[in-house]
Parts: sequence; C-alpha cells; structure tokens
Amino acid sequence: MKKQNAGFGIRFAADLIDNLILTIPISTVFFFITGDLTFNWMMGWTWPTIYTIYLTFIPLVWSGYIIGKRIFKIKVCRMDEEGLTLKTMVLREMIGKFLLANVTFGITTLASIFMVIFREDKRAIHDLIAGTYVSREQI
Repeated sequence: MKKQNAGFGIRFAADLIDNLILTIPISTVFFFITGDLTFNWMMGWTWPTIYTIYLTFIPLVWSGYIIGKRIFKIKVCRMDEEGLTLKTMVLREMIGKFLLANVTFGITTLASIFMVIFREDKRAIHDLIAGTYVSREQI
C-alpha cells in the first residue's frame, strides 16, 4: 500500500463521523442519568473534554486510528514513522488542538484549516507541534 498525506475534506468528514458516532451514545447516557434529551451537555467544557480524551487515547491503542479515520482509511502517524506515544498524542490533541484553540479563541483552528488546504504536506499546527501527519492509504 502506498501512503499519501490526507487533505482537508477527508479529515473533516472523518471528524464529522466521529462527532456523530460519539454524540448518540453519550446523549443516551445523559438521557438515562438526567431524563433530559437536550444537548446542554455539549455546551461548556463537558463535550470538548470528552472528545479530547477520546482523540488522545484511542489512537494509542488503535495504531493511529479513531472511528472516523478508520472508516475513511486515514490515520495519525509520526514523522519518524515510529509508533504513537502518549507524549506525541498529548502534544497533538491536548496542547496543539484543545489548549491552543481555547487560548487563541479559535484562531489556530482557522489557521490549521488553511494549512491543511494549502500546505503541500497537509500538516496543521497540531501536527507541527507533535511531529505528526495524517496518512491516507491508497490501494
């Protein structure tokens, strides 16, 4: 299999699928706990915290994949082609995405979108911080 860097469209689609797949069971759990079928739990820090934990730890046990990335056959890889480590994923997801996006009020997220669209290597700010890229498998 030949690999190439994944672009914005496929990364966005994988993220959208992940959000949908995770929102349904979590909403069900919150419904059984609270009896309320609203999405108030997505406001504030609850959803971003759950999602950041998911994005940090699942790729460690699933060789760079999360559900959406697995469906679209893309995965997070280190630039040196070694296996992902906790340090790599904390730098990528918790610091490079979550912390920076909150500190800069989303400016780094917008910059990352343009970087993935226009950079030849398709790497975003969080990829540069962690030394990662998102690989797309071609058959």
